[in-house]
Amino acid sequence: MAIRVLAIGKKHESWVREGIDRYGQRMKKPYDVAWQLLPHSSREADAARAEESERLLGRIAAQDYVVLLDERGRNVDSPTLARTLQQQFDTARPVTVVIGGAYGVDDSVHRRADFVWSLSKLVFPHQLVRLVLAEQLYRAQEISGGRPYHHV
Repeated sequence: MAIRVLAIGKKHESWVREGIDRYGQRMKKPYDVAWQLLPHSSREADAARAEESERLLGRIAAQDYVVLLDERGRNVDSPTLARTLQQQFDTARPVTVVIGGAYGVDDSVHRRADFVWSLSKLVFPHQLVRLVLAEQLYRAQEISGGRPYHHV
């Protein structure tokens, strides 16, 4: 079982790919991360949000624990994220992290999400969000394993 990230957007830029690869090489099961990038909609605003949301939902299984990244979500510290993920791994529930497109996701994705997580009240470019997510997943792995990467 791995953590799957579903993200709307173009492929990782080189600096993002390098960072994601760096953290990815350090990951161990169940924290292996698989990225699935889905293309942006050619539509705009509400129509794009609806189309992208439908495509995202089509990739989520009924048993998945869905973490939706949204700046209006719950802001948690790294130990809380580690505990949240570990609870899912302990019950063998697959984890899918969703990063919506430029217009976000519609209510159907919010309703499907088990946990709506805010990295910050600030809004970040999608490429940067991917890199921060990779680092936080690695940090969660290290916290769960009792290793010294995370300093309190």
